[in-house]
Amino acid sequence: MIQPAHPNVVQIETTLACNAECPFCSHSTLTRRPRRMEDWLWKKIIDETRGLGITYRPFLINEPLADHRLGEIMRYIRKDDTAKIELNSNGELMKEERAQEILDAGIDIIRFSIDGFSKETFSKSRVGLDYDLTVERTRRFVEMARERGGAGHVEVRMIAMDYNRHEHESFVEFWTKVGAVAVITDLYVWPWEPEVKPVQLPCKKVLKEMFFFVNGKATLCCWDSHERGVIGDAAREHVMDIWNGELNRRYRDLLAQGRRRDILLCSNCEAYKGHYFEGFAPPVASHA
Repeated sequence: MIQPAHPNVVQIETTLACNAECPFCSHSTLTRRPRRMEDWLWKKIIDETRGLGITYRPFLINEPLADHRLGEIMRYIRKDDTAKIELNSNGELMKEERAQEILDAGIDIIRFSIDGFSKETFSKSRVGLDYDLTVERTRRFVEMARERGGAGHVEVRMIAMDYNRHEHESFVEFWTKVGAVAVITDLYVWPWEPEVKPVQLPCKKVLKEMFFFVNGKATLCCWDSHERGVIGDAAREHVMDIWNGELNRRYRDLLAQGRRRDILLCSNCEAYKGHYFEGFAPPVASHA
């Protein structure tokens, strides 16, 4: 297998804070500590990957707007002219002053997750959030981005659930008129959940993405909520040494062969089960 020289994406969990308790998310089960990444550590990760055309995502299993340092972190990333920034947010904390700060810092892609077109439906997915406030603050962000002549890719997405399918058409129509890219997306199934049916296939994420927990540990995958796939520690090692390290290279080789069962984290994962990989049996069509 050809080993990639560097990651294209670096995802940094700067905090464990989140203002929602979504039933499909593993956040409520987290026991990892500390609650917040130290400033020197996120700066170190960014410094050691500068000039490589990296897309940075300053969040992992958390809400990025819950970190009051987000603007500072974005501005630090922007010291590298080759870098890009992506955010995924539930939108509720997007006050106008925070929106201005994010737009001023320069956002390339931002995705808002609003899983309903009615308060009743929304409340089933985004537990603890105020529907009206979330919609208004997200709508205002889209408006502010348009006033600036565009601010990268602004997407509003709904995770498809049985209980929100009747609202898909209205959702897409509304957010398209607002000026966002409206998307209906599939639900991520976290590895090690009871309903997972593991597959023995390659994985695309390991070829281009790198992920860091609040404690600086690097993990093989963004779906690793409980440190089952640690490949290094940025607090003690250079980021590129972790990326090119023997353990990460071995994991990439195993996954290229579809040998997920040989990696603890991946042994109970069904990601990319519907994707065709050359040399592997095509996915079985669903007749549900």
